[in-house]
Amino acid sequence: MVSATPQNGFGARFLFDAPLVAGIDEAGRGPLAGPVVAAACILGPDYPQGLDDSKKLSARRRAVLDEQVRASCAWGVGVVDAREIDTLNILVATMTAMTRAVEHLVAAMGAELHEALIDGNMTPHGRAKGWRWPARAIVGGDGKEPAISAASIIAKEWRDRLMREAAREHPCYGWDRNKGYGTAEHMEALRIHGPSPYHRHSFAPVAQASLL
Repeated sequence: MVSATPQNGFGARFLFDAPLVAGIDEAGRGPLAGPVVAAACILGPDYPQGLDDSKKLSARRRAVLDEQVRASCAWGVGVVDAREIDTLNILVATMTAMTRAVEHLVAAMGAELHEALIDGNMTPHGRAKGWRWPARAIVGGDGKEPAISAASIIAKEWRDRLMREAAREHPCYGWDRNKGYGTAEHMEALRIHGPSPYHRHSFAPVAQASLL
């Protein structure tokens, strides 16, 4: 599978003359297989227009924006794989991925955040080891705050690339199409072939398939 070590940093070098505020979002809480991936993004002065919740964008538009965001903004990615999800549980794993994304971002910048804006109704504060930044949860933030929209695009595209790599290793599950979600195709492959090392064994459908 593609390395879980992200290449984070500045897409373009620029100076920040205001408090550093990052948008944070995740991709992959619900699938039966693959990692949960979070991204943290600080918008650069020339960030692309038309940012939105990644789920509302076409695949082609999302891929273009992903490249543009990573070329013009500061960003970091955090990955928690299926084995670690089984150990932590999916909530803690998601908060851990967010923490890792911010850690990579601030390491790339050499500066700390003033605030993290997080899509959803909770933050990693008290839920993930190592979280140390002021944070504010915003319900629907991936459609309201451009920095969160940018993070949602990076996280979605990053995870999709990981799942396409995993599909080359295990083509029977159709991960290049379903990205690990529990589609009929995926469930039938689970029934026939059983779980792979990339499956989340703590998720009920995978656990049940292990007993067949």
